[in-house]
Amino acid sequence: MTSIEVAAGNLLTILNHGYLTLMISIGHQARLFDTLNDRPAATSEEIAQAAGLNERYVREWLGAMAVGGIVRYDPSAQTYVLPEEHGALLSRAAGPDNLATLAQMLPLLSTVEQQVLQSFRAGGGVPYSEYTRFHELMAELSAATNDAALLPVIVPLVPGFHERLTDGISVADIGCGSGHALNLLGREYPRSTFTGFDFAEEAISAAKREAHQMGLPNTVFIVRDVSELGEEDRFDVVFAFDAIHDQAHPARVLNQIFTALKPGGTFVMVDIRASSRLEDNLDHPLGVMLYTVSTAHCMTVSLALGGEGLGTAWGEQKATEMLTEAGFTDIEIKHVDQDILNSYYLASKPAM
Repeated sequence: MTSIEVAAGNLLTILNHGYLTLMISIGHQARLFDTLNDRPAATSEEIAQAAGLNERYVREWLGAMAVGGIVRYDPSAQTYVLPEEHGALLSRAAGPDNLATLAQMLPLLSTVEQQVLQSFRAGGGVPYSEYTRFHELMAELSAATNDAALLPVIVPLVPGFHERLTDGISVADIGCGSGHALNLLGREYPRSTFTGFDFAEEAISAAKREAHQMGLPNTVFIVRDVSELGEEDRFDVVFAFDAIHDQAHPARVLNQIFTALKPGGTFVMVDIRASSRLEDNLDHPLGVMLYTVSTAHCMTVSLALGGEGLGTAWGEQKATEMLTEAGFTDIEIKHVDQDILNSYYLASKPAM
């Protein structure tokens, strides 16, 4: 086999996997993996009926899943079954291990392909408003991790945090999105107060609705550009969940967070787990996804605002450098098993 034939085979596999990713996204949103999970072999009619979906579409989707090796097909019985190992990685029962949630990013980014292409030619970027499902998707991704790990795993990363929250402190979330993390904390620690800031009105409205549904008097959500946060010595702890690398002016935001913290306060920055050096990311298990998401979302939304275009894979080295420049000390980087995407930075504001 010639080198060209080998390359052709590899590229055809890549193309097939790209289309398979789209179908995984559809299957997740249609809850087909949840229908198939822990279910014995069934026909397309039985699966469609159980899922409440149109059989013809379900049958064609199952064809892609069978050819892609995601489900097993028995031609004699014309039945399909989802192997246990795939159910453990593609159904909602998997919690934060559900990789199907990540598949949704591909069709989302495809909606702005032509605008991104124009930015290649003319510079600038694609504005945040063009990503119509972004908040919904990010809320789903973060909720899975936070539901599983925020209270039992992430809170204990900060020494004494649980005890202080129990007694009552002031906490903020910068770029809080739909606010689920703060609402979880607010329900668990009624003596503490929690304030979320985000410039997206849609996300803040969703956060307020959830807080109302949960009956939380101690969580507040505010529409605000976090590069002009305007708070001083107010919060004991500040969180930022996957928010800093998206900012038009991340250094300015970090300075605002530093100012907003009380002396001796802690900044918990959750951000993408990667190196700042491309060569270190060549074997990253999600490396292609990170640079693609950066090109078609994180970098371009920053550039659309005349920002720095920091990018998704800004990396631990650059992040540590920027935290230090903002005045933070005692910077630690930790990782948790429940979150394959992120590093957890613990940074202190010096006590006076």
